[in-house]
Amino acid sequence: MSDGAHQHDIIIIGAGPAGLSFARTLSDTGLRMVLVERQPLKVLKNPPEDGRDIALTHTSETLMKNLGIWAHIPQDKIGTIRDAKVVDGTDPYALHFAAGESGADYLGRIVPNHLIRKAAYDAVKSSDTITILTEKSVTGVETDAKEGRVSLSDGTVLTAPLVVAADSRMSENRRRMGISAQMTDFGRVVIVCELTHELPHDNIATECFHYDRTLAILPMAGNKSSAVVTLPADQAEAVLAMSPEEFADDIAARFDHRLGRMELATALHPYPLMGVIANRFVANRFALVGDAAVGMHPVTAHGYNLGLSGAAILAGEIRGAKMRGEDIGSMAGLLAYERQHRRKVLPLYHGTNAIVRLFTDTSAPAKFLRSAALRLGNVLTPAKKLIEKQLTEIEA
Repeated sequence: MSDGAHQHDIIIIGAGPAGLSFARTLSDTGLRMVLVERQPLKVLKNPPEDGRDIALTHTSETLMKNLGIWAHIPQDKIGTIRDAKVVDGTDPYALHFAAGESGADYLGRIVPNHLIRKAAYDAVKSSDTITILTEKSVTGVETDAKEGRVSLSDGTVLTAPLVVAADSRMSENRRRMGISAQMTDFGRVVIVCELTHELPHDNIATECFHYDRTLAILPMAGNKSSAVVTLPADQAEAVLAMSPEEFADDIAARFDHRLGRMELATALHPYPLMGVIANRFVANRFALVGDAAVGMHPVTAHGYNLGLSGAAILAGEIRGAKMRGEDIGSMAGLLAYERQHRRKVLPLYHGTNAIVRLFTDTSAPAKFLRSAALRLGNVLTPAKKLIEKQLTEIEA
């Protein structure tokens, strides 16, 4: 780590996976970066298990390998999604996505979120261009024609030509910089956990849109799966109050016992279901990355994938400006990042929200449309290939 000098080239607010990955992307440029994080250092070094398991596209896997993040993830903890199915209620028809159809060996990988967080920290911890300030809260952010200033809870004021916020979908610093956001509260709660099971999952991910709740079963390494239960918020407490045995038996039954007997392997972790997209990704000498720019509904598991790709786009603009001897915080470069990233995220964000509304609507017309969509999806090849490309980022 470098020293704690107050003058830096980039101030990054938030040392989660998006903020750390962004810093790692620029660590070979000589730019001096400082990350400001509320959590203590011991949590960054060894993040607690949080129930979330992240489905990674081929592009994300490649980026993580290039950044040296992948090498820090235990190989026996990396799951593979070879095929994926979408099932609607009791309808026997399922929309099926097979890796072989896209010319790849698998659709994507799946890795526990806390291991990604740890790997991202391990990839930057030895960098002499990156400083991490832990247990610090941001109390103010402002920018002028020359620099950005970030005030901390201990009275420190950091200055740099560019400030990047990677501080979650409910970003306080986005608001401080006058950037509004569209928020979609689905009135639902997502409960996530991992379960072991008797029978092999064959690396198949299944999304079951039952009429009262949604169940996703995602294949982890070994005979273990990640379960994502989405249900109305007023039903969440009853589910969370179940015993481990009751919960596992309920999931097994809802999955038609396709994996045999199941046992809970982690605690249950509830998260409110909300989608957020900032109306702008940049302001004067200020940019948003990760969930601060777009916080996705988890049905496509694209959150960290978009965080990684957005970080790569912004880093590319900064790297280019530095090579040309230009201002790394200029609005021209920031707007170029915004254009490229919005082009990628807008179809995914609004498309995902539309799918979720359709598949959680219990009215008779919605059930008919769902059934028709699944049946047509398997025969309308162009539409299916477009969805596969969005899910995997494989050119089909």
